[in-house]
Amino acid sequence: MMRSLFSGVAGLKTHQTKMDVIGNNIANVNTTAYKSSSIVFSDLMSQTTQNASGANAKTGTGGTNARQIGLGVKSGAINVNITGQGSAQSTGNPFDIMITGDNFFVVYDGMSNYFTRDGSFYVDGVGNLAMTSTGYNVMGWGVDPETMEIKQDTVQALRIMSPENMTYPPEATTLATVSGILDKYDVDVSSSAGKILNLNLYDSLGYQYTARMVVKQTDNDGEYSVEMTKLLDADGNEVDISGATDILGSNVNAEKSTPVVFNTTGYKWNGTTLQDVDGNDLFSLGDLVDSGALKARDAVVQIAGVDSTVQAALDKLADAYGYGGSTEGFLKLYKVTDNTTTPPTTKTVEQSLIDGDFQTVFGAGDFTADGYKAQGGILKFDTDTGLFNNIGGGKTLTMNLSTLENPAGSGRSNFENILVDFSTIQMFNNNGTSTVTATYGDKDSLGTGRMLGDMIGVSIQRDGRIYASYDNGMTKLLGQIATASFANASGLEKHGDNLYAATMNSGTFDNIGVDVTANGGYMSTGVLEMSNVDLSSEFTEMITTQRGFQANSRIITVSDTLLEELTNLKR
Repeated sequence: MMRSLFSGVAGLKTHQTKMDVIGNNIANVNTTAYKSSSIVFSDLMSQTTQNASGANAKTGTGGTNARQIGLGVKSGAINVNITGQGSAQSTGNPFDIMITGDNFFVVYDGMSNYFTRDGSFYVDGVGNLAMTSTGYNVMGWGVDPETMEIKQDTVQALRIMSPENMTYPPEATTLATVSGILDKYDVDVSSSAGKILNLNLYDSLGYQYTARMVVKQTDNDGEYSVEMTKLLDADGNEVDISGATDILGSNVNAEKSTPVVFNTTGYKWNGTTLQDVDGNDLFSLGDLVDSGALKARDAVVQIAGVDSTVQAALDKLADAYGYGGSTEGFLKLYKVTDNTTTPPTTKTVEQSLIDGDFQTVFGAGDFTADGYKAQGGILKFDTDTGLFNNIGGGKTLTMNLSTLENPAGSGRSNFENILVDFSTIQMFNNNGTSTVTATYGDKDSLGTGRMLGDMIGVSIQRDGRIYASYDNGMTKLLGQIATASFANASGLEKHGDNLYAATMNSGTFDNIGVDVTANGGYMSTGVLEMSNVDLSSEFTEMITTQRGFQANSRIITVSDTLLEELTNLKR
């Protein structure tokens, strides 16, 4: 009789424990990544009043089963549905991450690693990715500085917004491409100014410049000179390139007989003095010569009695010969001075001015230049197919900018040499319009160069790789979120705050972790995993638990009544 009383008490206790489990599940129905628990009962023990016996062949009697009276119930196990995937809740926060699969995030409290499915993260004050609720650092792998790839080594805190990650360093342009159609009937190509190509480029500090190239037609069919004439900074100021060696290829004679007509604009010569239409003296050729060399372009000279510059005088001279707006082209016109040499000896307008024999070589009136000397190369096309053949025997020219002095005056150039690829240019009829253009970078967008970039966003991929994007168009791999996988995830021990710790039965963590995709899982950003508690199941379990508790209470009541009857036998 006392046995039934104690069995009822054991039943009450175990059903109360089950109710505790159910209550905790329901309380955490909206807890991020909470995993529901369930309890399993087992009988407590049994009192054997008669052991089992076997059959007796001699007496011909059979065996008997043991007689056992149960003494109650106990909690056999409390299981966690840790592999049950919770539903996804969209948050729109890029640092909210949900794992689909059986893996766990690894977080660190400064002493130990813990594991969680709660992917509610944020970036703390020093740039570390951390748990929103506890501030524990999210662990992952860093980037190998040599290969710039993820190095799966001992996990470390992911400092994704360190000072060095907030910007992307600038880089000088090293490659460029000239492409498009060059139409020989394009008036720009056949003009004295030529077809202008602007190439935007960067130096190693991220400053932007524009290299101006000019393409001109020569006397030879299918051949065009290409040269670099100017280098402009971002404000349009001209950078001195006179000190560069072979700025684009080397000097080549571009054979084009160019009639140069004097006096069409009213200029005339009075000895070595240039006069305007009214006969007013402008300047003397001698003003352009100083110690046998052409003065600096910004040196002061007198033009019509007014302080001006050598450059202004040169512009007047070019204008007088019909080269207004194309002074550099005028200065590079040349005449053959000796046909007996190989190649023939030539003298340019510029050299003739330096030598002081301009009028002797070129004359004071009209003249026909034998060509112009281009600082660059000769583009050669197949006149039958219109396809590009070569320039200087190859497909490329080098823009030698590394020999330029730094515009800031440090003496060291911030430019890199740029390899310019002409292989895709074509010479076709395009109704007199050329579409040829110059762009930085090659066909694979390599060697473009860039300015300094500021971080404008962070994205996390399905495999946990973290990339930063910058306003100069670049992206950078910052690290990868590591995950932990356990042979028996149900063996993990809860530590509160949605954290778990490894136990002897769960398997150990090797401090390296695994890629989440290795087990077929993946990460989703902007969403969180919700609780996997099923309310319908919990309420059903609550009903059966309540009935079990009531039934056990009746056992105690009846047992008590029986004891009362027993004590009442003696009155």
